[in-house]
Amino acid sequence: LLLSNESSLSHTTVKVCTVVGFPLGASLSQVKAFEARQAIDAGATEIDMVLHVGALKQGDWLAVYDDIRAVVVGCGGDENGNDNGSQPQSPGVICKVIIETALLTDPEKVIACYLAKAAGADFVKTSTGFSTGGATVQDVALMRAVVGNDSGVGVKASGGVRSLQDAQAMIGAGATRIGASSGVKIAWAEHNGGGNDNSSNKNPAATPSSDGY
Repeated sequence: LLLSNESSLSHTTVKVCTVVGFPLGASLSQVKAFEARQAIDAGATEIDMVLHVGALKQGDWLAVYDDIRAVVVGCGGDENGNDNGSQPQSPGVICKVIIETALLTDPEKVIACYLAKAAGADFVKTSTGFSTGGATVQDVALMRAVVGNDSGVGVKASGGVRSLQDAQAMIGAGATRIGASSGVKIAWAEHNGGGNDNSSNKNPAATPSSDGY
């Protein structure tokens, strides 16, 4: 499927992204890194890895860091740990860390974002779509506060972003990317001056069927 998508999109600016360690992040680090390399070889230009939520909950922060680091290196990052977070950690390959905010306390979210940044990830991301909730403005603001405004680390808000107003609220809180199955609908609303993006007259094909991640 990745090879098919990459071939279909080869003459466009659309990027191909896939996920590793889905959905619980409990795969061995070596397996996640292998998945990342295989996906890149198949044409992926972005990798979303799921943080090892269990290890974080147990307070095994070194294991979480090493897990993220393995995937960053699998994406082409510096094996010596010299990534500075100011640019993508590998040529053309973005590494995002899904921290699954719905399962974490606020202190755990802070630790998860700090570890992702320290390990050289390019983005922290709120949600997989597999758990109990998606992005909230409060979580996005907290994640942005941890990674900083000038570090080069992005924040992706995913899940529950259904309208232009939702997207604007997430961006206002510090998100630099939005994950939404309503993306076309949101873009049409912006194109039409930010009016009622629920209007079926603007683009009937843009009606969302589910939350996007």
